[in-house]
Amino acid sequence: MADPALLGHQLRGLRAAAGRTVASVASDAGLSVPYIANLENGRGNPTIAALDRLATALGAVLEVSLAPTSGEVKTTATPQSLVRLGRSPRFQRDAAVLAEALGAEVGEFSVRLVGALSGLAEALGVDPGEAGWGRLLDALLLVVAHPVAPAGTVATR
Repeated sequence: MADPALLGHQLRGLRAAAGRTVASVASDAGLSVPYIANLENGRGNPTIAALDRLATALGAVLEVSLAPTSGEVKTTATPQSLVRLGRSPRFQRDAAVLAEALGAEVGEFSVRLVGALSGLAEALGVDPGEAGWGRLLDALLLVVAHPVAPAGTVATR
């Protein structure tokens, strides 16, 4: 990967979505905590073998590709409040409810949800904080897991 900051963002996002600490991922991957922390902070030059071990520890698959350069790749930093939320039992519970309602696999859905929320923070230009993330999760639960029946129909549950 040409952009260490993008790699760091992806690693941190996967870890946050899994509700994992750097230490637990390091243990599972057989790598050191400082090594992983440096990678998440956009420093270091990991081998493909190390990335594969990290991917496996995070329940992901390493994909390597070569492509012609077509411009600058933009990186998005995951807000720290979202990283903390991703580790919380509440996030894990809410992500499981949302994934079930959508028929998705929980681990993969959690990663996509953290990525989407991180993108939302970037688009808004603000970190809503843990309380704000909680309100967004509440809204998603209402829309996805408890939809309102269209006007003129009777809801059955």
